[in-house]
Order: sequence, then C-alpha cells, then structure tokens
Amino acid sequence: MDKSWIDYNSLNKEKYIRGVLNFLDFAFAKSSKDGKILCPCTKCVNCKWRSRMNVYEHIISNGFLKGYVTWIFHGEQVGPSSSLDTSQVEGEFDHDMDTLVHDAFTMHATNESNDTDINMEDGDSREFMNGPSVQQSEDNNNSEKLYQMLREAEQSLYKGCKKFTKLSFLVHLYHLKCLNGWTDKSFSMLLELLSDALPEENTLPKSFYDTKKIISGLGLSYEKIHVCPNECILYRKDLADAEICPKCNLSRWKYNSDDVECRKKIPAKILRWFPLIPRLQRLFVSPKTACSMIWHEVGRTKDGLLRHPADSFAWKNFDCQYPDFACDARNVRLGLATDGFNPFKTMAISHSTWPVILIPYNLPPWMCMKQPNFILSLLIPGPKGPGMNLDVYMQPLVEELKELWEIGVKTFDACKKESFQMRAAIMWTINDFPAYANLSGWSTRGQYAFPCCGFEIGSKWLRYGRKFCYMCHRRWLEPDHKWRYNKRDFDGTQEFRAPPDLPSGAFSLRQMEYHGVGDWSPWKKRSILFTLPYWQHSVLRHNLDVMHIEKNVCDNIIGMLLQLEGKSKDNDKARYDLVDMNIRSQLHPKMHPSKGKQYFPRACYQMTSKEKETFLEVLKTIKAPDEYLSNISRCVQVKEHKISGLKSYDCHLLMQEFLPIAMKGCLPDKVSLAISDLCCFFKELCGKVLNESNLEHLEHQVALTLCQLEQIFPPSFFTVMVHLVIHLAHEARVGGPVHYRWMYPIERFLLTLKSFVRNRAHPEGSIAEGYLAHECLIFCSRYLSRVETHFNQFARNDDSCFVENVSVLNPRGRPLGRKKQVGFNVKKRKRASRISLDKKALVQAHRYVLFNSNNVDHFRKAHTDLIKRQNRRLSPYEVDKIHSKEFPDWFRERVARLEEQDNTLVANDIKWLARGPLEIVRRYSGYIVNGVRFHTKTRERCLKTQNSGIVVTVKTLSYASSRDKNPKKGEIHYYGALTDIIQLDYSGKYKAILFKCD
Repeated sequence: MDKSWIDYNSLNKEKYIRGVLNFLDFAFAKSSKDGKILCPCTKCVNCKWRSRMNVYEHIISNGFLKGYVTWIFHGEQVGPSSSLDTSQVEGEFDHDMDTLVHDAFTMHATNESNDTDINMEDGDSREFMNGPSVQQSEDNNNSEKLYQMLREAEQSLYKGCKKFTKLSFLVHLYHLKCLNGWTDKSFSMLLELLSDALPEENTLPKSFYDTKKIISGLGLSYEKIHVCPNECILYRKDLADAEICPKCNLSRWKYNSDDVECRKKIPAKILRWFPLIPRLQRLFVSPKTACSMIWHEVGRTKDGLLRHPADSFAWKNFDCQYPDFACDARNVRLGLATDGFNPFKTMAISHSTWPVILIPYNLPPWMCMKQPNFILSLLIPGPKGPGMNLDVYMQPLVEELKELWEIGVKTFDACKKESFQMRAAIMWTINDFPAYANLSGWSTRGQYAFPCCGFEIGSKWLRYGRKFCYMCHRRWLEPDHKWRYNKRDFDGTQEFRAPPDLPSGAFSLRQMEYHGVGDWSPWKKRSILFTLPYWQHSVLRHNLDVMHIEKNVCDNIIGMLLQLEGKSKDNDKARYDLVDMNIRSQLHPKMHPSKGKQYFPRACYQMTSKEKETFLEVLKTIKAPDEYLSNISRCVQVKEHKISGLKSYDCHLLMQEFLPIAMKGCLPDKVSLAISDLCCFFKELCGKVLNESNLEHLEHQVALTLCQLEQIFPPSFFTVMVHLVIHLAHEARVGGPVHYRWMYPIERFLLTLKSFVRNRAHPEGSIAEGYLAHECLIFCSRYLSRVETHFNQFARNDDSCFVENVSVLNPRGRPLGRKKQVGFNVKKRKRASRISLDKKALVQAHRYVLFNSNNVDHFRKAHTDLIKRQNRRLSPYEVDKIHSKEFPDWFRERVARLEEQDNTLVANDIKWLARGPLEIVRRYSGYIVNGVRFHTKTRERCLKTQNSGIVVTVKTLSYASSRDKNPKKGEIHYYGALTDIIQLDYSGKYKAILFKCD
C-alpha cells in the first residue's frame, strides 16, 4: 500500500485526504473493535479509541504521525522484508516490547490531548487544505521518539534471529546490568564481546552510552535546579537567570582562585527534582498496575478491623470532608517520607543527603510498602542537612501537589480504558523525630519538645542533669485514680490535669499568630505544607516513628539495667536531682559510716554482677529461626557486662520477644513486670491487624505502665522519646497499622539509593542517574517473562523449582545441602545419606503414610466397618486401637486379592502403597517445605540459628477412658524438636518425606 501521502499534508492536500480514506478502510477492516480504532493523529498517538469520523477529523486537523509507516496497531503484519535497512522479526517472543513502548508513551499523548472531539464541517476540511496545520510541528517530537522506539522494537538483533529484537535484547541486558550492579565499563566490554560473537550484520550498539540513549526513551527524567549556597532561594521561574541571591547576595556559582573566564560555571548547589505527575500517570497507563490503584475500594476487606490506611479514621475523615475527591477511587493518597543519610560507605566523611520519597497508599498491602512502588521526588544535596530550610527545597513538589489537588491531571486508565482527571493528596508524613521538626516547623528540643502536647507538655528542668525530663503521664489516668494524689513515689507533686487536647491544623496556625514564629517561640517556621488547602484539616499530619522510639526506649532500659557507662540514665547527677526534687530519699547519696566516703545506695533496677552475667548469657545464647534475627551474640560481652552495636531491628525483637525472658529471675517482680508490660504494648501495637477497641485498652494500659516506670526509674530516664510512647496507641487508632507509617521500609530504600553511588565526587548525581536506571528497570520488568526480576526473585527458602519424584504426602519441598561431590572437596554437608530402618520404625512410618493419604480413605473405612461387624461389643477406643495395629497388613492382603480379580478400584498408587516401602531410606539433615526451613537438632548444633522446633495441629478423637463411647473431636497441638528427616521409597515409584520429633 502506498504510504507516501503521509508526508504530503502541506503539499498535496487531495492526495493526503485520499491516503487518509484508504488508511481508514484498511484499519477498520483489520483492527476495528466496536466500531472504533486507535487514533494515529499527533495528539492521540495511538492511545485512544475513536470512531471513523472522529479519527478522520483528528488526522485532518492534527496530522498523521510521522514515522508510523508500519501500521502494527491497525492490523498490518510485520513481515521479513521492510523498508528498514535491517531485517524484521516475526514469531513468538517471551516479551511484549510493542506494549511496553506503547504504555511508556501513552502519558505524553494524554498530557497533550483533551477529551473533546473535534467537530469539523466540510468547510473546515477545505480550510485545512488551503493552509498548513499550526499545531502539528509542536507534537512531532514525542511522535518521532515513539516511532523511533517502535523501529527499534521491530528491528531484528541479526538476520534470522527468532528470539530477540534489538530493543528486547537491550532491555534484557540492561535489566541484568541494573539487577546485578555491573559497571558501565563492564557493560561496554560485554557489548563488544557479544558484537564479535554474533553475526557481522548484528545491530548491537557499540557502548553503554549508545545503549543508554536507546533505553532512556522508556524511562522518565529529572530536572536540575540551582540553589543558593545559604539555601535562601531556588533559581527558577523569575529567578532562573539571576546570578546573585537577592536575599544574601551570594553568587549561585562556585569560584576558585584559578578559574578561567571561558570555563563553564559550576553551580554551588543543585536540587534534583523528579516530577511527580508523570510518575503517578505511569501507575495508571500501565495495565500491570492500573487495576491495583483502586484496590483500597474494591478489594479491601471491610469488617471494621484496621489492616490498611484505608480502614483508618484519618482516611475516612478525609473522605467526609472532601467527598468530591473521594468519589473517584483512582484519586491518589500519598505518604511523604524524608530522612538524611550518608551516601558514603565510611562514616569518617560527614555528609548528609536528604531524599523526599512518596508512597502511594492506593495499592494493596503486598505492594504498598515495597521499594518498586516508592517514588523519589526530590534529592536534596549535602554535605549538610537542610534543617528548617527544607521548605525551600520542597517548593517544586508542593506546586505539583497544589495542581494535583485543585485542577488534577488528565490521565489514561489502562484498567478501564478511559481517561480521567487524576487528583492526589498527601495524607501524612513519615519521619524520625528530628525530621519531625523540619517538616512541621515546631522545634523538637527543649521545654516544649512535642507539638501534640504543645505548651502543656509538663516538662521539668533537671538542675544537675542539665536537661528536661517529661514525668507527666499521670494526666492520662482516670480522674479519680489514687496515683494522682501520690507525691512521694512520683515527682513530688499531685497531678489533677487532664491530658492535653491534640491540636488541629487550624489551632496550630492560630498558635503561630499568637506566639509568633522565630527564635523565642517553639514555632520556628510556618511549614510550606500549610499552603496545601487540605493540610490544616488533616487529623494526622505527622507520624511518630515507632522504629526509632522503640530503639531509644530499648537502649534506655538496657543502659539502666546494666549500668552502661555513658548510656545509663542513673548516674551521680541523676541522684543529686533526686535530692534537689526531694523525692526517693532511699536513693540519695549517703556517707559510709566506717570509710567516711560518699556512696550511692543500690536501686531496685540495678543488677548484681552475677545477675548481669545471667541476663547477658541468655541473650548471647539465643537461637532464633533462620532469617528472623541477626547474630546479636556478637554484640554481647558477658565478662565485661556490656552490650553494644544493636541495630534498630535487633532492638525491635529484643523488646517484643527476648527481653522479658532474659530479665526473668534477674530483677524484682515489680521492675520486670513493668518492663514486660511495656514490651507487650509494643508487640500488640505492631500487629498487622489492629482492633480499635483493643487500641483503646492499650492506650489506657500504657499510661499505667509508664506511671509504674515513673515509680521505679529516676526522672532522667524519661526523655522525650520515652514520653512519645503514650501517644502511639492513639496514632494507631487514627492512622491505622504501624507498618505503613514507620521508617523501616524507608531506611531500606535509603540503602538502595546509597548503592547507586559510583562517583564519590558527585554522590547526588550518581544517585539520580542510578535511580532513573532503577525506575526504568522496574517499569520494563513488568513486561518481561521467564526472566528473574524484582517481582519474581526467588526467596532464600524457595522450594517451588525443586522437582524430583512424585511425593505421596509432600507435593513441594527440597532437601538442603549439596547433591554430590563434584571435583575438589568443598566444605558442605551432603544432601542425603542412606540408612536401613529397623522393622518397628519402618512399620510406624508406613502406617503414618497410610493414615495420611487421601487415596486410602476408602480402604480405611472398609477396614473399620469390618472390625465393627466382627465384634459389635467393642468400644470406639478399642476399634481405633485394632484398626491402627492391623490395617497395614489387611490393606496389603486386600489389594493383592483385588489385583488377582483385576478390580478397577486398584490404581497404580494403591498397588505401590500396599506393597510397602523399602528398608533402605534416605536421611536428610535439613529440608525446606512451603518456604519454611527445617533443621534437625544434630545439624544446628554449630549454628547460630535454630529451625528444629515443630508444632503440629491435628484433628483427632479424644477419649476420657478406654470405655468412653462418646469421644470428642477436636484439635490438639503437639510441640517437639525435629530429630530426623527420612524419605520413604515405595519401589522407586513414590516417595514420602517424614519428620521425626521428640
């Protein structure tokens, strides 16, 4: 078919229109769906389905896409010959490059087009013939990129290649580079080697640079914005061409004494901005993620429990306040997270880079907090953190958020095959406590350290400790509680105040007006987030980070119990503060009657040397399951009575699992019980499913627990991080489960960003380029099949790929260890050894197989009925006893008789089971079943982990006695330790894995 008319839109109008009509005839004959085809005008870019008249009007008005000469979206088959210089590929592939390219460029078409169809009269068509289209030249850029990418997708890797096109091969190679951390040079060297290995007419690029130019078309970009060295302004908009900061008069450029005038100027600071709008649009234009963006509305279980932020009061309250936003489930709810990190692997260099990360909460739980779905929005440069100047850097992001709230952005929804006006809103921020101040504007230091308590926090200045303590937890007790009247055991005062009211956004704004903003006020600035119209009405604006709070509380407790130097809050200053406050006279410094020296009496929370050794020995010898806990024994020094180097997750597990066990017998009951109650609080708070009534109980219980601790520990123990514990249960009621609002996934993402640093002279630039590659890789991975990607990586304990022989009881599983010794001797356990079972053990194992095989159910019932018929006076207990003892022999004889009669009831598996297993069995020391690792006790003797614990839940009949005629059915839990793993072999036809436990 003649396609030369595509270039005659401004030269020969009649030929152009004839070509358009011929195209429409061809397209509607080959690819019409419900009377519509994809519109190939320069605005729709094959992304919208339209009727024949609308397509005609669009092509006449906007022009036909240049470069779209192979009409793959309109039914034209790609043959072996083409107008391209290189051959084309036909056949079946394990990838979908056309869909990948189409989805990657759909957003550009959505941004440039509108929903209104052009209604043209005949006169409009004649007017078009007399003059060129004004808009066509503006849209050709993206069109050229699209069809250049399509040509790459059609171009074969080499003549005769049946598996890869040029683009698909490069995407696979680039995917391997990013997934495995190859350097750019190694990638270029590999391309050279492959180019030499493939036929001479191959189309591989020569270097990584050429590859990146091709692949970058599938990804998104970022913008560089110059920043004043003093972080006063961003050089953008009206100040884009300014050379000097209008506030501090500093130049935007770096200057050295040996600079040459003609040398390119280097900006002093660069903010890297990754536009949010196209990244949100990509979540909808890709069918791989579009349907998941409405999971919170259509897929969520709505039973009143808190499983997702959509179940929370904050989400529902937002919906009530803004019903126009809530009416479309596709509108995006975001969480904003930020924190500083050192991009270098050594802490000797002081450098703090701050990324701003956005989390789409529309996604289901198994996607929401995963790194592939995090969106990096800003990368704030070091070497110093932004502090209170964070708002200066957040201007581009906040402007985008305003646009997304007030106007929205037209977005194509690949799930519903329609365009809609996408809007977005920030639900809350996720940050540690220092970053809380940077985002909120309230100083988290000093007398008024927590904005939720505000000016009513009730802090006390410790004269000798030279810091504030926060012993005000009696305010959360019932109004008539007896502890409110107790002076002696607390801070020397009675407490009758009610708990402070949580300030709303409007109240915070009024506070700023009344108290001012500046050095003498806790409000250091008015947060830029208040410029968002909905921010002041949000019931939960900033989250308290449970991760850091839990770690600080754990460090405080361990430091107090072990009296660690520099970490214990019980020191000479703390004792003098007790004297100053005139409380707990039994702990005041005293003079020794015989030595004449001052000493400090021993407190109830202090351990003796023997108790410390017992406590630390328990922690050192802890053996947790594989992948559950790091090796904390390396942090424990028993003889020195020290524990150090604990990570946040170590403290998390210590608080929730091991600390109450280790304290048992080492501390008085009132101390150990109070700390155990605090540990239980954190464990219940961090549950994946929360109940609002349980959270109300937790809120009441933690107030009692903190008051108990106030009676035990000195005031110096109660730092602001300890005080924040009392607010966590309420925040869980408002915001939902903790694991959507804590810093663990954010910290892991920061580690990923740190891994992108290749050029230590420009760490932020390395991170930006690495993130773009990572982002492109995530997008492309969704279109690759039969390839390991971020979405289908095998877990360490994966057993889905192990296939040996069909197993009777275990359809999945794999043994641990090496299969056989090949070549040199490696220090690895053998996978299996062969042993001969004694007759008694073999009978027991075979009986277990028969009684747990569904194929034998019919025979078991027949044997039970036979026993009952032979002796009708037997009790159910005696029937079960005889059945268990005699069934294997009866089953063997029964099947043998049926075989002689050629009975159809006897299948092959029944025959082999009846004949029994071989005496020679395989013995394993470790086995993985359903993703769970099991070790025998022998195997784990020299390991730091233990995976031998077994819990079996069985449904069985319970007899009160041997004469009981009415046994009760129920579930019984059996606990034991795994001592042996054997594999029964039924003549090589079937195998069964059995665990033997003590």
